[in-house]
Amino acid sequence: MSKQPEHLNDSRRIIYDSSRWSTLQDLRRRALEVMGVLDKNGIKSFVYGSVARGDVSPTSDIDIIVPELVPSYRIELAVGPGIHREIVQATPSSVLKAHLHLENDVVISFPLFKMWSRELDFYRWGGLLSLKELYEDLRVLGVDKRLILIEPTEDGHLEHGVIGREPQVARAIGVSIDIAEERVRVLTRRSSIGRTGVFLTRTVPEDATFEELATRLRDSIPALRRTIERRGGHL
Repeated sequence: MSKQPEHLNDSRRIIYDSSRWSTLQDLRRRALEVMGVLDKNGIKSFVYGSVARGDVSPTSDIDIIVPELVPSYRIELAVGPGIHREIVQATPSSVLKAHLHLENDVVISFPLFKMWSRELDFYRWGGLLSLKELYEDLRVLGVDKRLILIEPTEDGHLEHGVIGREPQVARAIGVSIDIAEERVRVLTRRSSIGRTGVFLTRTVPEDATFEELATRLRDSIPALRRTIERRGGHL
């Protein structure tokens, strides 16, 4: 069952036990391995979400974003072909993204045309760390799917409510108020009417590249074609 938005009026302190610290260390070690390989191949990446914030669980994925336009073959040559490849577009006006699933619950996401800066803010909202910051064992502020702001502490983290405090939370994280208001609106709506899903999801065939499938989708889906044209980009 997905996590539901929570109204939290008072701060809450969470202290990690040895098992949780061990899980975090293991997830970060695996993130470093993948991001290090990408870096050696001239590809800049970030880890985002619970691994960046620190509030991991045994079921946490390792989510990595490559924000710049990079040919998919370079990423796949660096880390391998993965165990599953898919293309996802959240809404008709959002960026088309490739998801490369690796073993050990690692997912690398990268755009198939230019991202807007506000789309990168989405990742900052959830917590975003560079390879250098991960090496330094830093943890960052970020908001989880319950709409709870996670503030790392030496012994765990503090939790703060987001709903009703969107401007303060946006400033603390360093994103626009629009991102905060949008995430609250989307997640609370999803909670009230059920999972809304995404606009487009396609599995990439074994004999095709991400770009080849994206081109087919562009040619067959007018909304996607218009989005690419509005951004002045091409596949």
